[in-house]
Order: sequence, then C-alpha cells, then structure tokens
Amino acid sequence: MEFTIGGRLEVSITPADVGKRVSVRRRTEGGGTGAQFTDVVGVLTSWNNDVLSITRKSGESVHIVESSLVAGKVVPAAPARRRGPAASFGELAAVTARAWQPVESEALGDWRLRAAGGFTRRANSALPLGDPGLPVGEALDRVREWYEERGLPAYVQTATGAEGAQELLCAELERNGWRREVSAEVRIAALAPVGDLRAEVAAVRLTREPDAAWLARYQRFSTPGPHVLRVLGSGPSVWFATVPGEAGAPDADPAAPPAAIGRCVVDGRWAGFMAVEVAPEHRRRGLATAVMAALARRALDEGASAALLQVEEDNAGARALYDGMGFAAHHRYHHYRSA
Repeated sequence: MEFTIGGRLEVSITPADVGKRVSVRRRTEGGGTGAQFTDVVGVLTSWNNDVLSITRKSGESVHIVESSLVAGKVVPAAPARRRGPAASFGELAAVTARAWQPVESEALGDWRLRAAGGFTRRANSALPLGDPGLPVGEALDRVREWYEERGLPAYVQTATGAEGAQELLCAELERNGWRREVSAEVRIAALAPVGDLRAEVAAVRLTREPDAAWLARYQRFSTPGPHVLRVLGSGPSVWFATVPGEAGAPDADPAAPPAAIGRCVVDGRWAGFMAVEVAPEHRRRGLATAVMAALARRALDEGASAALLQVEEDNAGARALYDGMGFAAHHRYHHYRSA
C-alpha cells in the first residue's frame, strides 16, 4: 500500500473525514528491533479524545491512538465488481428482506421492527434502512422496548463493506452497549452458470410448500408453530427442493428426513437461495449442487438472471462450494444484540 506523497509519509485525514473510507498506517509495539507498522482500511467512524475508530468491511472495529499514526488518507469506495451482476446495497437489502418476512412488523421512521416468535434473528431484528425519525440513541431505546414487550431479545441487523452500508451505525451500536453476535457474507453471482451445473437434478423434487420431511431435515426447525411456516413461505415466488434419503427407491419412507433440501425465492431478476442442507451421511455426493441447479433452472424459467445467497463466515464448507459456483462477496451483514 503506497502512502508516499513527494517521497514523504503524510497524515492527510482529520476529524472532518468521519464517515469516509480511509487508509491509515500506524506504528505498533513489536518484540523485535526497529519500528513495525500495520495498515488499516475501512470507514472512519469516530475521532474523539485523540483516538480514531475505523470499521473494516468485516464489521471489526479498530481503535487507533492518534499519536501512533504515520500516514493516512481518504480513499475511494471499493472498486466495482468485475464479475457477476451489478447491484447496490440498497437493492440487495430490500430483496433479502422480502425473501424472509416476519409475522409482525412495525415502522420506526424508515426503520422496520420485525418479529416472528423468535424464529431466526433475521425475522426478529430491527432493519435500519434510512432515518428512524429520532436520534439514534432514542431509536435504539424504542427498539429495546418493542422487543421486550414481546418477550424477545433486541437485535439490530446492519451491513458493512459496500457503498451506502452502515459502518457508522455499527459504531453507534457498540457505543450504546450492543454487541455483535453473528456475521455473514451476502454473495451474488450470475444465475445461468448455476443452472448449467452438471448435477443429477432428476432426483430433486420441487414444491411450493415444505412438507413434514423437508422440515425434519431443516436444522433451524426447533420451535414448531405456524410462525415458522409463515416465514418460510414468505416471498414473491417461493420454491422448496427435496432430495429423498433413498432417491428413487420404491419403498422409501416419504416422511423420512431427506438427504438434502433447499429453498429459493424468485423476486424479479433475483433468485435468493437459502436453507441448502445435506445430511452428514449423504455429503460429498453432489447433492447440494443438484439442489442449487434444480432451483436455479426453475428461477431462470421465471425470468430471473442473478443469484443471491447468505453464508455465515465460519461455514468453510459452504464458502468453498459457493466459490466453485462463481459466487463472490458483495457485503457483510451483522446482528447486534442489546446488552
């Protein structure tokens, strides 16, 4: 990373640059001889009492003592993607919200408070897209109250790593005592190559609703109730994929947990993939690829052209699978919980 200007290192950022993307170099304490340096790139979220706070695209906050700075400058937003569909953070946030809708919701200015009996954080978190119509501290108090009234923990879903994302809000949440629990990548890709994957799609059964067998395989189905089916069935055009445990066997139990499942929501040009799961004893047989390909082909038939999914950062197996399908990270989202 190059910081020199006319052969000199220069700190050209000031507190007036809060909210901008910056790149800084700082001196660090090292065990060896000579100065050691660390570079940090992210959004400058505060500069108070001689301490800078920078939020990286991963959502991690880095605090830097001003006296340790040896270089710093404002840098442009991350370069545009070189493959896959073009998409803004706002578009993707709206699409993913429509694909996983709560049972109950209420507006708080432009924010949306969402609840679904505690079934998944996404359906039971505030979605802060825009202005809450109140100072942020007061809005967060209202969020806490709203979830407390329903006997639920208070969560706020935020995003980092894309133009127009919410690094400043993440920093404000941390200052107000909220802690980040879970982070995931939002990945996008062209849809046609997913549909063209070589896979045994004939074994995949597609339905409009999840049956008892599909639910038996779904790992998050721990709290049965109508609210679960409401969330799973929400979205413009929803499809469920099932691969029976003994695909093609005439005596297979239709209520037995399937070998693999998946869910897809078609929304305009987007096909959003969720709940792709394979039973441990059936892994490494290409079943996840078959589920994705079958759902992609149905989405293509409905006019979709772009693919979208979300994968938690610690799911190495899924990340490798989606790498091979051409999915690349667009941004990250996080769930913050009130202390």
